[in-house]
Amino acid sequence: MGDPHRIDRYGETWSDTKINAYLFELKGLQDDIILSGGWAWHFMSPTHTEFKHLHDHKDVDIFVAPRDVAKVIMLLGLQKFQRVATIHDANAKRNPGDFRRYEKIVENEDSDGNEAPFRITIDFFVGSPPHRNIRGWKVADVDFLLKQYHQGTHSSGECIAVMAARKIRARGLDPLGMQELIQLPLEV
Repeated sequence: MGDPHRIDRYGETWSDTKINAYLFELKGLQDDIILSGGWAWHFMSPTHTEFKHLHDHKDVDIFVAPRDVAKVIMLLGLQKFQRVATIHDANAKRNPGDFRRYEKIVENEDSDGNEAPFRITIDFFVGSPPHRNIRGWKVADVDFLLKQYHQGTHSSGECIAVMAARKIRARGLDPLGMQELIQLPLEV
């Protein structure tokens, strides 16, 4: 959701096929990663329809503790992910190796039985941020997540979950499981 925020597109949903493919690929990494970005908001939210403006599912942001980096890289290789170059690789703000992107093309059939391949993208950050366990997943803490949008690590600061979490935290509450994380504005 790094694209401009477009309220005229509220109500569009993420593909269940893609959501399930991401979850399948992440399952093999589950014990060694901390989810951040849109997937962290996904797990913090109550059960919901996957509206695109709630949180970003076009990629998955993960943090990996330094001690687990080699293991996760090996697991990604076994799952046929390949490292790809990004404009961020040469970013002087980060130490070399603290960020990498992995991608994989998943072959899939659409509802008409036609081949419809798509890309799964994992943005891999080295670090061990504060986190909590939610439904068997390690998920970055809310205050850490909100800081990532402010610092530019994540770019979808206008998604509904992020905006709602800011308001909830301003009231001194924990947004975990709160309906506000998944409520599209009334002016849709």
